[in-house]
Amino acid sequence: MGDGEPDDAVLFVGVSLVLGIASRHLLRGTRVPYTVALLVLGVALGSLEYGTHHGLGKLGAGIRIWANINPDLLLAVFLPALLFESSFSMEIHQIKRCMAQMVLLAGPGVVMSTFLLGAAVKLTFPYDWSWKTSLLLGGLLSATDPVAVVALLKELGASKKLSTIIEGESLMNDGTAIVVYQLFYRMVLGRIFYAGSIIKFLSEVALGAVALGLAFGIVSVLWLGFIFNDTIIEIALTLAVSYIAFFTAQDSLEVSGVLTVMTLGMFYAAFAKTAFKGDSQQSLHHFWSGNGCLHRKHTYLYIEMVFFKTMSILRGMCSSWGFLVLLYVFVQISRAVVVGVLYPLLRHFGYGLDLKEATILVWSGLRGAVALSLSLSVKRTSDAVQPYLKPEVGTMFVFFTGGIVFLTLILNGSTTQFLLHLLGLDKLSATKLRILKYTRYEMLNKALEAFGELRDDEELGPADWVTVKKYITCLHDLDDEPEHPHDVSAMHTMNLRDIRVRLLNGVQAAYWGMLEDGRITQATANILMRSADEAMDLVSRQPLCDWKGLRSSVQFPNYYRFLQMSRLPRKLITYFTVERLESGCYICAAFLRAHRIARRQLHDFLGDSEVARSVIDESNAEGEEARKFLEDVRVTFPQVLRVLKTRQVTYSVLTHLSEYIQNLQKTGLLEEKEMVHLDDALQTDLKKLKRNPPLVKMPRVSDLLNTHPLVGALPADARDPLLSNTKETVRGHGTVLYREGSRPTGIWLVSIGIVKWTSQRLRSRHSLDPILSHGSTLGLYEVLIGKSYICDMITDSVVHCFFIEAEKIEQLRQSDPSIEVFLWQESALVIARLLLPQIFEKMAMHAIRVLIAERSTMNIYIKGEDIELEQNYIGILLEGFLKTKSQTLITPPGVLLPSNTDLTLLGLESSAMNHIDYCHTAPSYQVEARARIIFFEIGRILEAEADLQRTTSLLSQTHEPSRTLSKEHSGLLSWPESFRKSRGPHSVSLSEIRNQPGGFSARALQLSMYGSMINDMQSGQGQRRQRHHGLQATNQKHSSSYPRVPSRPPNTRPLLSVHSEGSNLRKPMAAAPAEAPAPATTAGRRRRKTMEDDNSSDESAGEEVIVRVDSPSMLSFRQSSGAVHSPSPLDK
Repeated sequence: MGDGEPDDAVLFVGVSLVLGIASRHLLRGTRVPYTVALLVLGVALGSLEYGTHHGLGKLGAGIRIWANINPDLLLAVFLPALLFESSFSMEIHQIKRCMAQMVLLAGPGVVMSTFLLGAAVKLTFPYDWSWKTSLLLGGLLSATDPVAVVALLKELGASKKLSTIIEGESLMNDGTAIVVYQLFYRMVLGRIFYAGSIIKFLSEVALGAVALGLAFGIVSVLWLGFIFNDTIIEIALTLAVSYIAFFTAQDSLEVSGVLTVMTLGMFYAAFAKTAFKGDSQQSLHHFWSGNGCLHRKHTYLYIEMVFFKTMSILRGMCSSWGFLVLLYVFVQISRAVVVGVLYPLLRHFGYGLDLKEATILVWSGLRGAVALSLSLSVKRTSDAVQPYLKPEVGTMFVFFTGGIVFLTLILNGSTTQFLLHLLGLDKLSATKLRILKYTRYEMLNKALEAFGELRDDEELGPADWVTVKKYITCLHDLDDEPEHPHDVSAMHTMNLRDIRVRLLNGVQAAYWGMLEDGRITQATANILMRSADEAMDLVSRQPLCDWKGLRSSVQFPNYYRFLQMSRLPRKLITYFTVERLESGCYICAAFLRAHRIARRQLHDFLGDSEVARSVIDESNAEGEEARKFLEDVRVTFPQVLRVLKTRQVTYSVLTHLSEYIQNLQKTGLLEEKEMVHLDDALQTDLKKLKRNPPLVKMPRVSDLLNTHPLVGALPADARDPLLSNTKETVRGHGTVLYREGSRPTGIWLVSIGIVKWTSQRLRSRHSLDPILSHGSTLGLYEVLIGKSYICDMITDSVVHCFFIEAEKIEQLRQSDPSIEVFLWQESALVIARLLLPQIFEKMAMHAIRVLIAERSTMNIYIKGEDIELEQNYIGILLEGFLKTKSQTLITPPGVLLPSNTDLTLLGLESSAMNHIDYCHTAPSYQVEARARIIFFEIGRILEAEADLQRTTSLLSQTHEPSRTLSKEHSGLLSWPESFRKSRGPHSVSLSEIRNQPGGFSARALQLSMYGSMINDMQSGQGQRRQRHHGLQATNQKHSSSYPRVPSRPPNTRPLLSVHSEGSNLRKPMAAAPAEAPAPATTAGRRRRKTMEDDNSSDESAGEEVIVRVDSPSMLSFRQSSGAVHSPSPLDK
């Protein structure tokens, strides 16, 4: 046949792709790896082309073109991409732990294998080869090919430890085997090496390759740092640098190109993975996975083309087949000897290695394209005119190498899965099986929820659940009662280890989410990820310890405090301290937030099991040092945290706007050209933010007070007296604000920081994070009702707060009935979280404000009235007394439930009700004394919570990790959680919030969500409001915060009914005034005493840690002129 046309080579490429796609598609889910099928297809094509007279026509011509390709070109085209893809996809922590084992197998192991195979060939084969030639064959057969091994592992799957060892060894020993091959190749061609020159050659080739790979990695990663949100350039750079590094190593510097690219890929895995975020990361992963898959398909088919071409030459030499089988046996024996000799060391280093894993390690020593390419290089040299190698030697090299590749892939590759099953290495542990079974029950519940939401369709009508469930096969056979995976006490230790790993996995997922949100930097993400990886290695021996890996990166030098007290310009001090402290602040804030998210997810998934609670307690204890560091920064350099927070918010706003205009383009509202014009401007701003981060000023004390929801919502004539009697203080971590049972001397307005509550009476195992953050008003309920404090309030960070005496609150209360109603609503915010944390703890504070202001009803009842709660409603008794039919006296605060309430919706159990004296269930309640009650509909509570969790719903199409809506460590670099949420049908928009009516609750909601922004928005909206007043008046028909929630239709069931004593008349609660003013009575209410210092209880006086703020101090808080009084000298 002729040489064929160049187009024929392209035809072979297309046919190879089709065969590869068909093999992967048809064999998916079977025990046969598609790589083995590709080899069989290659055998078939090669036998048809070289074993028949007619051949395959143009396809055969393409096969012959590829079979005659220069082997060096084959290495240069396929190897760089395959090596980079394999090494870049490995986990750097696993590489570090298994590095000693990989080096043993790729270093001494390759040398041992070379000499064992060379000696076997020299002593048993009848070809009269020299020792150098025999060792040359042994050297090139010692390379376990990553092309074969990686494809096998991806198809079959193995333990992460074993996969890392096999893949890492295959990558490294390709490089060392090539180095050994080059040594003996030069010796065969007549070059003389002495012991010293051999050591020098091996050192230069190996160490030079590692150094070159590191150099290319450092330069390219630095270049990546200047590329901003350009996926195409990032992918092109990784592709280009892998090929240029290989070419430079092989041709220019004559070092190992394999080791160079392997080092480059591992460097990227260690330091550049976090440089690719969001879509760039997914695109890069898909590109390299697809690239590697295409190259493997061509490589396997090419291997068998060359093998059968050689077979056609040796068609009459039947003895060669027998020696090929013998050589296969030698290869397996040498592999077993190498692993056996090194087994004591392999078992000692890294994660260790047991006998079963060692067996898999022996059997997985496949050969592939690297060995065949090296044999083709030998044949190419033997065909040339030279006195050292005869042509038949090169032919035998190709035959034996191709045959070993074929036999190892067919025999070893196709039986590895069976061997894994035989040794029991593919089985799941009992703990994981119980988790899987438990998850299936949870999946069934989620499927039912989804069906309930989707079954009715206005156009197509309902769907049938029985038919739907038939197609969800994983949910079949779930007829028995679900069991919690931690109910087996004998498995406590295994359960504990498993839950620790799951929590740390959740922590790492949270880190990735924060990296994509711009909350942490690339360098910070690397440190955080590494700490979690290191902690996973120790979960079976000690509690959670990922903070240990961060401790060295979080330091607060003492000289910073002296720097702050110096007379240097504040701007200069802030600049230098931000540079040095920002990494520690990022790490601490991210650590606390990630653990909080992981704890909430773990609690929501597994509930209150003993094992889960133990791990959650370990997670809580780990955060103490992180909180302490942030407290030190807040006390000494509060401007640092504000600068970092400003950067985060700026980044988030810009990325949010970018996503917004891209969505407008996707929906067709913007053309692509318009979208690109706007997005380019935003990307420019993002680059400017990255290169010139902002420096901000600390807010004045008056600004902090005016933006607090309670104070800022009041009218000026009511607010000014409060400002003149407000005492400012900064409390350190662990300071008691007030004790349970002490007299209420005033209220605390939390401006910055978080406070933790504890209580003997309200103690509940459902409270996962009993904390209250900035914007909270503490002690208001007790002041209004005149009773002692119902819980302890202890600072959980450095807290900047304001104290207002009870007497001033009482004066404010009596000044206006509407203000009194507002004060009761504000007090209900905290009371709801204290009494029902299982519901309200998951909701952000502004979400509870919306619920109380717009989705609840507050009524006042007089003595003798009966109150009947209907299904799905709950009430909270704020003041007054009630009685049940059993004559049980109910005192405030208390939770009122109808008798037929589904307690599981509230996170309660029937058995738990006997131990909670503030929760009451009854068909009706009788008013014993004037009572104030706030009512919620359970469905609306869950609806409000779902509105704020829209992106984490079952059918969400986003790929972001779910984020908890629990409280923020607001003083610890908190984040506006709802900011990035996709807007559901009831979500709150900025325009809707700022256009709310001017009520106190609406104003408090605005301040809670947007702070001082409201003033800017209102001033900027003045003229527009005048122009569009008529339009706004006609459009405001529903709730401004949740505009699509319709009011209750008149034909629906009323909320509850109230029976007057001695009357059968029934009046719905909706008819009662929603905000009825209370009579100005003082009987039975204790007289409030004027507070003489800002201690709220006698018990807490000895435990306070107070930092005075009585002037522009070292805390850099600027005080407005005379607006706020500092603490008295008694605070010293």
